[in-house]
Amino acid sequence: MRTVVTGGAGFIGSHLVDALVARGDEVVVVDNLSSGKREFLNPGASFVEADIRDGIDATGAEVVFHLGAQADVQTSVRRPDYDADVNVVGTVRVAEAARVAGSRVVFTSTGGAIYGECEEPAREDSPLGPLSPYGIAKLCGEAYLLGWNRIYGSRHVVLRLGNVYGPRQDSSLEGGVVSIFLERHARGEGTTIFGDGRQERDFVQVDDVVAALLAAAGGPGAVFNVGTGHATSVLDLHRACRAVAGSAAEPQFEPARLGDLRRSVLDVSLAERELGWRATVSLDDGLLRTWDWVTATLPV
Repeated sequence: MRTVVTGGAGFIGSHLVDALVARGDEVVVVDNLSSGKREFLNPGASFVEADIRDGIDATGAEVVFHLGAQADVQTSVRRPDYDADVNVVGTVRVAEAARVAGSRVVFTSTGGAIYGECEEPAREDSPLGPLSPYGIAKLCGEAYLLGWNRIYGSRHVVLRLGNVYGPRQDSSLEGGVVSIFLERHARGEGTTIFGDGRQERDFVQVDDVVAALLAAAGGPGAVFNVGTGHATSVLDLHRACRAVAGSAAEPQFEPARLGDLRRSVLDVSLAERELGWRATVSLDDGLLRTWDWVTATLPV
């Protein structure tokens, strides 16, 4: 199968490209390397250095996996116009390229940033209440792709991801809390928790997300949550990271940031029923895999 992966030099995208190449697909990576890294590029894939806002060439592709994005909530708060340009206009460009080529799009959206505060695990039909420009822009991207399904009979799929973590995650982005904690433990540096640490997230390992992306390519044109269905507090995450790193260091606390949620967890039963997918990597195992990568790649 011929596939295009936008953001294929990034954290999740590069893992997806590895899986696609391994199964024998002809893969084209489109990435402007603003956050993606050249060293993450799979040599078995073709690479086009380009910005999704300028459009892409999806000719011959059966599936376009659209992962290219501005993915930092705090950046969206500071620069909402830039966030919308990448995450809304860029997604429209991808949708139009796919329409011309007759391709289906599998789009990585966000769970927590779209649903807002979640007393119970959010279902795909739960009320939507984004609390950041990032969440608003991702919801707009969803609306365009689902609108294209209605208008043009496309079969685009939206995956609302939980808090993804794993090897290759960028510790410079606030969403990469696992990488931040583990990298600082490895360096013997202090860690910081914003807020009281009791805020909860649905942490899902990147290999599980890749499996969901592959399953979605053959699924119905709909919206699916991708997470574990389990909430983990940031304090508990820090303790687990500290245990993996063999560290006794306690975190320092800073005030909560604008746009941060108290609780975000996803109901993933629809993906299990419709796609035959569920997360299989435990948090402890996922943290160990990430720790092995962090310690192997840190500069000596």
